[in-house]
Amino acid sequence: MINKFDELTKSLAQSVTRRGALKKFGVGLAGMALACFGLANKARAQSIPCQTNKDCGGGYMVCCKSKSGNYCTAKAFCKGMIQFP
Repeated sequence: MINKFDELTKSLAQSVTRRGALKKFGVGLAGMALACFGLANKARAQSIPCQTNKDCGGGYMVCCKSKSGNYCTAKAFCKGMIQFP
């Protein structure tokens, strides 16, 4: 553990060119943009089909109507979809 920390501090202490720093910053910014806009909506777990909220077991799971059918989904992901009683 100490060796890894020493290696990290040595690498941070080395000089970096402006071009190299901007390149790393750009790659990080592009990665964040992909994570926020491109990949976040596709990375959901498979949900259970339902007709009412009782089918989902209660708690933080609710029955939501989506384009592909009615599925049990966490309340946070049900935004913009129709919630069943």
